[in-house]
Amino acid sequence: MALPVGLLLLSVSWLHSVASPQHGETITHLPEVKEGKCFFPFHYRDGIFYDCVQFKVKHKWCSLNETYEGYWKYCSEEDFAKCVFPFWYRHLIYWGCTEDGDSFGKAWCSLTQNYNKDKVWKYCD
Repeated sequence: MALPVGLLLLSVSWLHSVASPQHGETITHLPEVKEGKCFFPFHYRDGIFYDCVQFKVKHKWCSLNETYEGYWKYCSEEDFAKCVFPFWYRHLIYWGCTEDGDSFGKAWCSLTQNYNKDKVWKYCD
């Protein structure tokens, strides 16, 4: 009788480990904070984000903490990341948007002071 009970316990333990979310992936989502200020860059799951994000939702959103703790809001025009000037790209320092390096010839800018290191950018309006 001890063998079947042992197998049952082993099966339950395995099922629990497979079906349960991993400790680092458990995230509590609280209701939107409408008056908050976006925090950039913010850590969410395994990434670092320098602008508002959109993961399987209708609107872009941002975290209100450096490391996402459930406090968030939908982004408005004022919340989207701003260009950082001056920024370093390749061997030059840029004081405004540039078309250098863009395959489509569209002006872009870095969201950090060192594009060479961080590789974070957006198209200029």
